[in-house]
Amino acid sequence: MSDSQKTYIEGIGRRKEAIARVRLHHGGSGKILVNEKELKAYFPVALMQETVMNPLTKTDTANVFDITVHVNGGGMNGQADAVRLGVSRALVEFNPELRTTLKKLGYLKRDARVRERKKFGFKSARRAPQFSKR
Repeated sequence: MSDSQKTYIEGIGRRKEAIARVRLHHGGSGKILVNEKELKAYFPVALMQETVMNPLTKTDTANVFDITVHVNGGGMNGQADAVRLGVSRALVEFNPELRTTLKKLGYLKRDARVRERKKFGFKSARRAPQFSKR
């Protein structure tokens, strides 16, 4: 499919181990599908739903797009943040004037914090075995 036939704008978001591929379909009614499920079914916690919706509500584009998301890896919070970054990047691609608003809110910043690896001789990344004096 070439660029002229494309009917959507795509943005990719990452957070921890989660990767979200977000597609904004212009001219929609505000319907959001995450992995073929409704937003409220996939993210049952209201805070995560708000996290996903924030870029749309702050830029007044909540009912302009239908959104489909494919997300995998990580936990629920990481996935919600990955979707938020993907939506923000897609909105900037759709309308570059929204960049300043989203950048001020910190929605275009990739949170690079990831889990630290376990070290040899330790119980976890930094937790050492209990010290015994005798």
